[in-house]
Amino acid sequence: MNTKKIIQFHKSSILHDEIKEVVDTLKSGWITTGPKTKRFEEDFRKYIGCKYAIGLNSCTAGLHLALAALNIGEGDEVITTPITFPATANVIIHQKATPVFVDVKIDTLNIDVSKIEEKITSRTKAIMPVHFAGHPCDMGKIMDIAMRNKLSVIEDAAHAIESEYNGKKVGNIGDFTSFSFYATKNITTGEGGMLTTNNDELAEKARMLSLHGISKDAWKRYGKEGFQHWELFYPGFKYNMFDIQAAIGIHQLKKIESFLKIRKKYVDMYNEAFEDVPEILPLKIKGRIKHAHHLYVIIIKTEELNADRDEIMSEIQNNGVGLGVHFRTLHLQPYYQNPNPKSKIRNHRLYKRGMFPVAEYASDRVISLPLYPKMSVLDVKYVIKVVKEVIEGFRK
Repeated sequence: MNTKKIIQFHKSSILHDEIKEVVDTLKSGWITTGPKTKRFEEDFRKYIGCKYAIGLNSCTAGLHLALAALNIGEGDEVITTPITFPATANVIIHQKATPVFVDVKIDTLNIDVSKIEEKITSRTKAIMPVHFAGHPCDMGKIMDIAMRNKLSVIEDAAHAIESEYNGKKVGNIGDFTSFSFYATKNITTGEGGMLTTNNDELAEKARMLSLHGISKDAWKRYGKEGFQHWELFYPGFKYNMFDIQAAIGIHQLKKIESFLKIRKKYVDMYNEAFEDVPEILPLKIKGRIKHAHHLYVIIIKTEELNADRDEIMSEIQNNGVGLGVHFRTLHLQPYYQNPNPKSKIRNHRLYKRGMFPVAEYASDRVISLPLYPKMSVLDVKYVIKVVKEVIEGFRK
């Protein structure tokens, strides 16, 4: 290859508005959870169209709070997908419950809804679908299964802030939905998350659990109404968002649709470019949905090449293109491969290759290409050029 560029896997779009708001927060003297967190919560609530939005320090915190608020604990089971970040299953284990994996569909890498009911037992309490890369899961069928079996639904929407299913925004469908504002997400607060719900009782409990389980947060205790004593209702957690984070989020949220428009343009460029590369399988868009386009994931058909995924990745990265892997299947990770006989948690079972064939196939072959607003059209063209030439070089 001739001219070598450096294209990072991701760069956040933090501009003057965000910086000015953070400086204003620092000068205000109130940097923990306070007025700007409340403002960001309200802005996000309106964007999603839900009744309640609770600002948190991560999407992981939101998933954990949802489980805790629904009283899911020891001996219970939660159905989810193995193609996800460890946090999705980790929070289930932290509640001393058992993650029960269901295989995925090859065209979206979302949970295979047709395989959910066969995993339901008397211990099953919830389904935790993951909207992979920003493509909503088949929530109509999931909600139908949940209603018939009296199960809760907790949506992992770390990739799916802008997503819609059948004209309804993600964040208004399940009992709880958790969003991420991590550094690489479509909008960012550095670290951070938001938990949404339309249930009054669950919202009140989750908010209390997010700050130690007490009845008053600092902003309310020292607000204009004068000092108010707190009371402890639950042994809660320390998961609250703070105003420095929210100051960034307030302005990121204003730009969310313009960011999406740019990413969609680049997705179209990638799709068109890879149409004539038989060894590359891009993911599909299925059904009446709005895709958040958080990631551009391709499946490399390594069985048709003279290299495995990691060798291909190394060659692409050697030519200046940053990459990601979303994701290596959880059931083949060491934690699930090495059972702990002393554990009372039933997730310490011995998982084997072959149990989730679609997830395993994808796990060995997925690559995520750069996709973010700070890229230029020339950057996207360079990524395409590198990927095509590397694939060509490994053809049999």
